[in-house]
Amino acid sequence: MEWLRDGEMDAYSRSTALTIRQRVEEAEAANLAPMATLARAAVRRAPERECDLRSAFQRDRDRIIHSKSFRRLMHKTQVFIAPTGDHYRTRLTHTLEVTQIARTIGRGLRLNEDLIEAIALAHDLGHTPFGHAGETALADSFPGFRHNEQSLRVVDVLERNGRGLNLTEAVRDGILRHSKPRAGIMGEAMGRPSSLEGEVVKIADGVAYINHDLDDALRAGLTHERAVPENVHRILGPTHGVRINTLVCDIIDASSTDASPGVVTMSPEVQSAADALREFLFDRIYTPLNQRPDTLRAQHVVRTLHAYFVDDPSRLPVEYRTPERGDAPARCAADYVASMTDRYAVDLFQRLFVPRYWSV
Repeated sequence: MEWLRDGEMDAYSRSTALTIRQRVEEAEAANLAPMATLARAAVRRAPERECDLRSAFQRDRDRIIHSKSFRRLMHKTQVFIAPTGDHYRTRLTHTLEVTQIARTIGRGLRLNEDLIEAIALAHDLGHTPFGHAGETALADSFPGFRHNEQSLRVVDVLERNGRGLNLTEAVRDGILRHSKPRAGIMGEAMGRPSSLEGEVVKIADGVAYINHDLDDALRAGLTHERAVPENVHRILGPTHGVRINTLVCDIIDASSTDASPGVVTMSPEVQSAADALREFLFDRIYTPLNQRPDTLRAQHVVRTLHAYFVDDPSRLPVEYRTPERGDAPARCAADYVASMTDRYAVDLFQRLFVPRYWSV
């Protein structure tokens, strides 16, 4: 150790004694904004021994990525049901786009990117097959069903054969409170997230889908750039990439993370343009798509499957028959149907309800 200068020995000894996780936590405390959420303060409902390598939020992220629910997102609808093209978004690609946009915003605001990533990756785990059309259909059969609440139920109860993932409270809160009402991109459907990182994911979710849903609608020929409201082009920009960049930069410029309580927001002008684009999508894309015959058939699949399993809960897979939790048959059936991918739901419906050809 002779190469160490005077006064460096204590720092060297201390650094070699720290675990990698502790070094991550110290770096967070030294470098993140005053209103950022620190991993060392994370709390789980069921206490666990800390990992030597990963912070609490990094462990949450890894548990989410390795979950079955996350893998199923690749075969769940974002907006377009069963598209034939290779480049339309699915629920998984939507999740990845939200995650990257949110991390970029979080980095600009010096917030905890690991917490942001964990919330973003898990925010749609509870989505039904066939996107929001499927969610509406399941809510018809099981009143009160909401995909954000189901996402929380997935990580709390359903994953790991009923043991759940035991995620931190900050991640759980961000999952529950990411949804927005029809009224606007900055609205709150389930109250304000408790962390600024949760706020970032909520707003990044909107930034992602108003842009990629427009991109997919243009690709499908359902609208064209000339139909997009003038203020959207003028304020946000003329192309997909420019619009996202405008929104991300504006959020970073308009937000504050240096003093309590902190805020993640947009400037009034940019928010107005984002809301105009969102309303345009509802009027020109979402509402017409939800009235199409194929969408109505998909909703019929969801309602019929739910009714089938409510009628006889013994038909459910064993992992969804949970008398020890005291769940009603309608709740168990909703859990199972919500977990299905689009193609699994269609295949199961055909096996159960569509007659097969046979010969005598």
